Amino acid sequence: MGQQLRIVHRTGYRYSGLVSASHNEARMTPRSNREQFVLAARVDFTPTAWKHTYTDYWGTRVTAFEITEPHDRLDVVATSTVDIGDRITEGLHISWEEIAEPNLLDEHCEMLQLRSHVEPGEELAVIAAAIAADAGRPSEAVSAVVERILKQVDYVPGSTEVQTRAAEVWSKGAGVCQDIVHLTLGALRSIGIPCRYVSGYMMPSGEPVAGQATVGESHAWMQYWDGLWVGLDPTNDAAPGPFHVEVGVGRDYFDVPPLKGVYAGSQTSEMFVTVEMTALA
Repeated sequence: MGQQLRIVHRTGYRYSGLVSASHNEARMTPRSNREQFVLAARVDFTPTAWKHTYTDYWGTRVTAFEITEPHDRLDVVATSTVDIGDRITEGLHISWEEIAEPNLLDEHCEMLQLRSHVEPGEELAVIAAAIAADAGRPSEAVSAVVERILKQVDYVPGSTEVQTRAAEVWSKGAGVCQDIVHLTLGALRSIGIPCRYVSGYMMPSGEPVAGQATVGESHAWMQYWDGLWVGLDPTNDAAPGPFHVEVGVGRDYFDVPPLKGVYAGSQTSEMFVTVEMTALA
């Protein structure tokens, strides 16, 4: 048994008037893997919804649900208890030749895609290529690329929007965790290192009081391939620790949004989010 955390993630929409129906997907249930084990998890809805739970292509747990009665608000509450084990903070230090092996490239081709939101832009791509040329191994290039990005980009809450692209963040010099991860993904993929986006939660305090609920936050970090998937939180320039909880993985944020959907009606909507985390042991 490692660090046990309880997470209560509340989110949803307030509509300006009645909508006749809504259809949604929630990715708010943590994953069980070799680094963490989900002891309990549930997702509740108001109004009452029909729901179906499945694991998507990327391995993320999804709760699809629909509400077919008129409603002016949607509340989603995901409650989970997770046992956090030892994090993988070091890979196998594979070589450039090994990471360029055709079978490996084929297996991880989707985690090498430079989709528009992670495309790093010409300047950062040139910098990453120069770093790769000087690095003895891909793992050395990862550290150097993150260091260079953090020299250029400051963490500034509210400085970007969810649709902001990585190249814009580099030019602007400011972003949030999602943006810094997107930049890092794009830079590393541009030099042939497979890497993937991780969504989840993080408890800001490294010394929480057991049993005392604190304000947590939705957070993003990444994993890169070094003979196995190795976690890295570029925003904090550190490996994920005992207070990171992994929920989903994908090519970028748009594979793992916590809540997305559509509704019928001409009303406008406003989203809300709160995360509460409690250290249990």
